[in-house]
Amino acid sequence: MRLRQFAFIATLTVAASIAGSGPRPPGSAAPAVAGEVMDLRGLRDVEFGDSEAELTDRGMLRTDVDACGPTLTGPGAVSPIFVDDRLVLLWVDDQVSTPEGITVGTPVDQVWASYPSVTELRAPQGTYRFDGLLARTGDRAYLFLHDGRTVRKTVAGYAEWARRLFDEGYGPC
Repeated sequence: MRLRQFAFIATLTVAASIAGSGPRPPGSAAPAVAGEVMDLRGLRDVEFGDSEAELTDRGMLRTDVDACGPTLTGPGAVSPIFVDDRLVLLWVDDQVSTPEGITVGTPVDQVWASYPSVTELRAPQGTYRFDGLLARTGDRAYLFLHDGRTVRKTVAGYAEWARRLFDEGYGPC
């Protein structure tokens, strides 16, 4: 009887693993949702520093959707932020994660564990803005806006522009 129970449990475990069900263990590098992965170079065939014209010519930039501005083609909502016709930031939704698996909804302590040298940023008193965590590597950074418990917005790009976005409260809309 024990051998049958073991075989049954092993079969269920394998089936659950294949299906991808069950909670994600703390510190797991797998994204919480099956979607895009954004690193500090960019996303898919989109790199920081690309021009609006280059992205449009390659079919990566859409302006025909009902959004605050142009969006990138593909799954999920990815809002590019351009300065002087160059892509400087990507503002992404919960279908996009970092290579470390950080996405909208990730607990803040997991951000700290994934990026130990993160800089804590406090939103100005009396505003409805989120606090931030800036994970910088060279001239690039991730900006994780959070409510004290979980990541609410994820932005990536040039560190200078991510910091400016936080300081000035700019968003894609």
